[in-house]
Amino acid sequence: MEGKTDVDRRLKSFGKMRELMTGYYLSAKDAENRNQKVAWVTSGAPVEFLHAMDVIPIYPENHAAMCAASKMAMELQQASEDKGYSMDLCSYARTDIGSILTGKSPVMGLPRPDFMVACNNICTTVVKWYEVVSRFYQVPVFMMDMPFLHKGLEEHIVDYVAEQMGEYVRFLEEGTGRDFDNDRFLDVLLKTVETTELWKGILETCTRVPAPMSCFDAFVHIAPIVTLRGTQECIDYYKLLKEELEERVAGGVGAIPEERHRLLWDNLPIWFNLRGLSERLADWKACLVAATYADSWCARIYPVERSMTMETIFEEIAKAYLVPYINSGFEERVRLLTNMIEKYGANGFLMHSDRSCKPYSLGQYVIRDEVTRETGVPGLVIEADMNDSRQWAEAPTMTRIQAYLETLS
Repeated sequence: MEGKTDVDRRLKSFGKMRELMTGYYLSAKDAENRNQKVAWVTSGAPVEFLHAMDVIPIYPENHAAMCAASKMAMELQQASEDKGYSMDLCSYARTDIGSILTGKSPVMGLPRPDFMVACNNICTTVVKWYEVVSRFYQVPVFMMDMPFLHKGLEEHIVDYVAEQMGEYVRFLEEGTGRDFDNDRFLDVLLKTVETTELWKGILETCTRVPAPMSCFDAFVHIAPIVTLRGTQECIDYYKLLKEELEERVAGGVGAIPEERHRLLWDNLPIWFNLRGLSERLADWKACLVAATYADSWCARIYPVERSMTMETIFEEIAKAYLVPYINSGFEERVRLLTNMIEKYGANGFLMHSDRSCKPYSLGQYVIRDEVTRETGVPGLVIEADMNDSRQWAEAPTMTRIQAYLETLS
C-alpha cells in the first residue's frame, strides 16, 4: 500500500512485478524482430488461445490505466476530444485513441497490432472502440459476442459462445499462418487454472485481521493475471507474492496500522487518484479488504483434463468467461457482494459510480440498498471516473467518505 503512514509496509514483491511487466512490454516492442505476432485484446477476452499460438497480447485498457496513474490521461483524452470523440465515451477509449493520435505514452507507446480481439463480456463500447483502432492500423478484428447473463448461465448461451471459440481458432490460424496446437493449448489452460488459484489465494489472505495488503495493492498486482495468465512467469510471480503475504499474516503485519474499518470496493479503481485515496483511508484506519474488480479474475477456473474433447473444453472456457461480475444481473451482483461482505468480515462498502463504465455502475443504488437490507452493513456510493479526473470532486467526496466512516460500528 502506498499510504504515507505505511511506507515501510509496502510489498517487497512490487519490484519483481515491475521487472516482469517491463520485460513483457519490451518483448512486445521487439516482437517483429522475432517474427512474433502482436494482438490488441480486451481484458475479458480468452487470452489462452493467443499464448498457445505464441501471440503477444497487449491490453489497451491496462495502458490507459497506466496513463492515468502517470498523470498523462487528461492530455490524451483532450487530444481525442479535439478530433471529435465525445467526452461521454469511455475514458479508457479516449485515452488510448489520444495516445495513438499523439504518440505519447508512459511506455513509449504500444506496439502496432497485427490483429485485434474484442470480447463484449465487459462492455459493448469495446466493439466500436476496436473497430476504430482496426481501421486506423488497417488490421482485422475478431469480435466475440458474450450475451449478458440476466438469468445466469443457460445452456443455449454456453453453446453459442463455445461455437465462437472454433471461429476464434480459425481466425488465429489465418492471422499467424500456423496450425493450432491442441496440446500446447491445454498446457496454457492448466497454467491459467494454477494462476487463478494462486490469485484467489492471494486475495483470500485479506480475510485475516489485520489484512496483509489492501485492494490498492491488488489493483497494482492484478497486472500479471490480466496480461500473462497461462504463462509460467505469472505462476512464479504469484507464488512469490503469496509467500510474502502469508509471512505477513504469520507475523501479524497489516497493510493499515491499527486497522479499524474493513471495506469492500465495487467497480474499477480511480487510477489517477490511487495514492491520494489510499493515503486518506489509511489516515482513517480504513482498509479496502476486497473488491469486485479484483475478484472477477477468480472466475478463470475451469475443470480441464487432457481426456476431454476440444468441444467440451470450449464449453468450459465459455462458462468461465461468461460469468464475470460485470456480465451478471442484479440478483447475482447482490449475492456476490453479500457473500464477500461475510467472507471478508467487512463493516462497510464503497461503490464507485463510474461515469465511463456504465455497465458496471448501472443499478448501484438499488444494489447497495438490497445488500444493506440483507447484511445490515451500510454502503456509500461515490461518483467519479476511472481515468477522467474532471469527474473527481476531491473535497466533497473525501468529506462524504469521512462522515460515512464515522457512522460505522
